[in-house]
Amino acid sequence: MIKKTLIGVSVLALLSLLVFGRDLYSYVRTSAGYVQSSVTDSVPMEFQIDRARGMIDDLVPEIRNNMQLIAKEEVEVENLQKQIGQAQENLAKDKEEILRLKTDLSTGKETYEYAGRQYTADQVKTDLANRFERYKTSEATLTSLEQIHQAREKSLDAARQKMEGMLASKRQLQVEVENLQARLQMVAAAQATSDYSFDETQLGRVKGLIADLKTKLDVAERMVNAEGYFQDEIPLEKPGKEDIVQQVSQYFGQAKPASETVAEHPAP
Repeated sequence: MIKKTLIGVSVLALLSLLVFGRDLYSYVRTSAGYVQSSVTDSVPMEFQIDRARGMIDDLVPEIRNNMQLIAKEEVEVENLQKQIGQAQENLAKDKEEILRLKTDLSTGKETYEYAGRQYTADQVKTDLANRFERYKTSEATLTSLEQIHQAREKSLDAARQKMEGMLASKRQLQVEVENLQARLQMVAAAQATSDYSFDETQLGRVKGLIADLKTKLDVAERMVNAEGYFQDEIPLEKPGKEDIVQQVSQYFGQAKPASETVAEHPAP
């Protein structure tokens, strides 16, 4: 009975895994992606910019290796070009000698002298046949070398263009990183300006003190005026109107009006 129960539980667990396994994997993958995104978002921008700058610097060894490969290929292509040039010279010399032998045989002689030695017509024909076969082989070899040279030249040109593109991309990435650095500094400066709060405590105290002083002075002035308005006895005479000239003279500390002083000293 227990064995049957265990088998039933195992089958149920297997069915559950088959039914819900895909959803469970989806949940786990989504959660992992969310955690990774959260971790990436929490990394400071300054750190990420420095990381990008470091990744650009890591391109330098790869660029140098590619430069070394290009330089090695350039040397090999130059050597191949020299080999082709030498083969062309040898082929031209062989052609000249072959044509000379052909011309000599066309005379119909039985013997021929070359470099102080006598050769029969059959010996010259055999030598001509061997030279001609070697010439054709050398000519085919030269054609093959020229084709190889052309292919390697094209490959070298492609490598050079790729290297130029890589260097241009590196420079562009450096410019973009520096632009990001400048933008980050501008954002940081703007945030510092907007988030900065001035301490206006002392300023408010000074403003309050000045307001209190103004109020006290206003009250004191009203008290002075009140003392002159409210009197113990009723005034029976109307106060005389002061002369404006006298008022100006008193204000500027002059004993007599300026007109009287001028009148006392007439012009000669």
